[in-house]
Amino acid sequence: MTTHILGICGTFMGGVALLAKESGLVISGSDENVYPPMSTLLAEQGIELSSGLLTENIPTDTETIVVGNVMARGMPVVEDMLNGSIKYSSGPQWLYENILRDKWVLAVAGTHGKTTTASMLAWILEYAGMNPGFLIGGVPENFGVSARLGGSDFFVVEADEYDTAFFDKRSKFVHYHPKTLVLNNLEFDHADIFADLEAIKTQFHHLMRMVPSQGLVVTNAQEPALDDVLDRGVWTKTERFQADHANDGWSVDYLRADGSEFKVFFEGAEQGIVRWNSLGEHNVANALAAIAAARHVGVPVEHAIDALAEFKGVKRRMQLRGKVGKVSVYDDFAHHPTAITKTLDGLRKNVGSAKITAILEPRSNTMRLGTHKEQLADSLALADQVILYQPSDVDWDMQSVVEGVGDKAILAKDIDDIIATLVNDSSTEYVLIMSNGGFGGIHQRLLDALESHET
Repeated sequence: MTTHILGICGTFMGGVALLAKESGLVISGSDENVYPPMSTLLAEQGIELSSGLLTENIPTDTETIVVGNVMARGMPVVEDMLNGSIKYSSGPQWLYENILRDKWVLAVAGTHGKTTTASMLAWILEYAGMNPGFLIGGVPENFGVSARLGGSDFFVVEADEYDTAFFDKRSKFVHYHPKTLVLNNLEFDHADIFADLEAIKTQFHHLMRMVPSQGLVVTNAQEPALDDVLDRGVWTKTERFQADHANDGWSVDYLRADGSEFKVFFEGAEQGIVRWNSLGEHNVANALAAIAAARHVGVPVEHAIDALAEFKGVKRRMQLRGKVGKVSVYDDFAHHPTAITKTLDGLRKNVGSAKITAILEPRSNTMRLGTHKEQLADSLALADQVILYQPSDVDWDMQSVVEGVGDKAILAKDIDDIIATLVNDSSTEYVLIMSNGGFGGIHQRLLDALESHET
């Protein structure tokens, strides 16, 4: 019998497919957009893929349909599914019932840094010989895959607050039942799902109610919204962290301003020094959270610190895509003003006064709605040059952001124009491209153009 996944090429649902296949099930899937790299990864695992969310693409021997949250009422395949007799489940529900139920789940939640922190945590456990399973919304470079079953009782999951499915509007993370929970931060996001920050806090409160009293909640001490969540009720031991020095909880002293070297403290006592290749205060905070969570399952702090020295990062998170001559091209997933600010701050502290060109595509649903447009200009302040890309299907005019940034910003509506601007500017040094989508392949296209210009 077959398990069919509707919306299989999304990062989360693709990960579910890989786990299901690895657990011995016969898996097929369909999606509107079947293209690399996810389509290639799934095909390599022998998973049959069909293009188009159509009833005829569901195999006749299908026993269970796993429904991605891209599916909606009114879609013919959804109506046929509901009118039929085949069992169906959301991705998060399926994940819990088939993979997580008997595991020690370590979940990483928050508006920013989930993918990176979960990747750090999975790598720390791997480095300690614990062979964890994981499902992460990105590809950790230390593993090369976004999901695996692992060979132990420990499972690391990126715990997203986005809604579960068209028939279950709770956040995905309430399905995971974590014993170790990391709360990185909490700001307003996903404006297509939540009315305001209070609505998101309510979902986090529901998550808190599921953490057992013998578990651990690792929470960011510098996030007032998380304090609000804890004030609503906490029944679990809590450890706090902050990317600054403090006499309680987890804290740091910086040995390098860019965050590439720092001392780790717990309850005021020095634990060791992290020397690694990651940058920025936000990654320091991520590291502290991962260290604390790993300690809860028995990894000594000094071992976690050693593991971080060999952490290779995550694809699309301040990933150096290439360097041509003196021009370095970075790819980053930042799509929220806070993440943009922190990413630029980390790069600025690393490169000093060198010229940084920031390129931003408003790709997330919240960005496309213009929810954060009033904060965007300030978030780009640390860049020397700003190029804002306005796709044809974004309704709000980004010119207002350009005017807020000032003379160093321009608005572009064509990717080729962006590439030409950079190639013909002899002062270009560091290019930071920020989008949570493919951005028309701009990264490689820019590198190729720079290479051609060099020759």
